Amino acid sequence: MDFKKVLGQYNISLYILCSLWLIFSASAAKALDVNDVNKTDRATGLIMTDAKAYPKAVFEDAKKTFINRDNILLLLLAGGGSIAFRETGIDDRAADHFSENGKMSKDLDKLIDVAGCPGTHFAAAGIWYLIAANKKDDVNLQRSWIMFKALSINGAMTLTLKAAVRDHSPNDKDWAWPSGHTSSSFCAAAVLDEFYGPKIGIPAYMGAGLVGYRMMESGDHWASDVLFGAVLGYIVGHTVAGPNKELTLGGFKIQPMVTSLHSSPAAGIGLEKRF
Repeated sequence: MDFKKVLGQYNISLYILCSLWLIFSASAAKALDVNDVNKTDRATGLIMTDAKAYPKAVFEDAKKTFINRDNILLLLLAGGGSIAFRETGIDDRAADHFSENGKMSKDLDKLIDVAGCPGTHFAAAGIWYLIAANKKDDVNLQRSWIMFKALSINGAMTLTLKAAVRDHSPNDKDWAWPSGHTSSSFCAAAVLDEFYGPKIGIPAYMGAGLVGYRMMESGDHWASDVLFGAVLGYIVGHTVAGPNKELTLGGFKIQPMVTSLHSSPAAGIGLEKRF
């Protein structure tokens, strides 16, 4: 395996560089109550203090995410769905459909690829933090910190699964399952939904669904890769940003959805209600 080629395909190099830089920016939000340093040194002091606390903070949120019984059940169901997509031929039919009917322009394809990149999401979280810090906006400092933690946990789990499975995409790229673009996009959408509600959450989910669609149409991922990535990102984002909140709209629970209709896959959100 050409490891440099793998890094290029999944933007891991950009992802890691963003992570290292943003640890020293977005992490400042967690200790906003520190008052024993002067104004000139306060920001630097906070950043250094929370940079040291970052691994423990991420570990605690990761533990909270992946020890939760409901989350484990949903991930197992998504994993089972991925297997079913492979074994029943849905993945193959979807790949054939896109190969024959893909209509996305090259410019739009590239735009969605960049917008769905985990590195882009980390960079956006850093810019969010810097703007909030400049305005002394404590609320958005805290929110950018939460976004950064969620993206970190999601990214680490996605890369771990990719390295463990080492699957190949329809266009024969390495490390296919699960889709990192999809998981990161749904993670960001879930966090935004927790912060701002359906007015921002629903468009964010629609954007994440478009990223998942693009990953299938381009041949970069199977439908099963997108399915699991969407569920993983959804779980991480909501657990980290709002552990006690259930996402609802008009009494209906909102969940990520990837399905196949007449051999043509669709990604987006679904509404569920128990009577």
